[in-house]
Amino acid sequence: MPAYKKKGYLHQHFRIFHLKDVSMKEVPFHYHDFHKIIIFIDGEGQYIIEGKNYPLKPRDILFVSAGEIHRPVTYPGKLYERIVIYVSQDFLAHWQQEQWEDNTNLSDCFRLARETSSVMHMPKGTEHDLLFHMKKIERVDKDEGFANQLYTEILFIEFMILLNRALQSNQLEQLHEAIYDPKVQQIIEYINSHLAEDLSIDMLADVAFMSKYYLMRKFKAETGYSIHQYITSKRLLLAKELLNTTDTAITDICFQCGFKDYSSFFREFQKNFKVSPRQFRQE
Repeated sequence: MPAYKKKGYLHQHFRIFHLKDVSMKEVPFHYHDFHKIIIFIDGEGQYIIEGKNYPLKPRDILFVSAGEIHRPVTYPGKLYERIVIYVSQDFLAHWQQEQWEDNTNLSDCFRLARETSSVMHMPKGTEHDLLFHMKKIERVDKDEGFANQLYTEILFIEFMILLNRALQSNQLEQLHEAIYDPKVQQIIEYINSHLAEDLSIDMLADVAFMSKYYLMRKFKAETGYSIHQYITSKRLLLAKELLNTTDTAITDICFQCGFKDYSSFFREFQKNFKVSPRQFRQE
């Protein structure tokens, strides 16, 4: 059994866990339909996000957007301590107000990270120290004072504001040279830009100027997913977003997301999300 200490608490819109492992079972590649932030505290480890491998240093901060395939890489007997934050897309969207002068969007930090680097480094003194602010949330949550849950949520919103400010003002340092296969990254970018189009293995192999069998092996090795699994996962997440944010007919969403027939779309959606597309929209 893994030896670890865990401090965790749950609110309606976000979860925060303080985890410390010294012998952790291998975590398979996976993705979430919520955003994830990891603050690396101490120890040794690496993190793979969408086929890019990042070596970690204390005070690194990782941004994993909803739908991005990822997994940690740890070493037997080596400390791996981090704060893990799950935050729902709906919660961040609630605070996106176009009528505000600065077009506030608390999820902007994930966009900026995708455009620069998924792993950044927090120098000491960053916006009153983001790590210190997160520890303050942890302390406050243990209290039982007046409106404590509301106070904790306000502090978390403040943390997201400071985090976005730190990224926008370049206070976080981009120290990491990610290790990745350029051809696989080319295919990942192409897939995500053409989800509604035909994405056959033969066509993708032509894009990368590789044999399809070599491409399939490399893609699986770098991402943990077969090309077919990767494409299906991304199309389902896009469909879920459209069901949640538009009134477009479900059959139209099926084809807009690249599925060739409704029956296969329905089957894959229900298998992955345990509800039908119609039930998901109603709920």
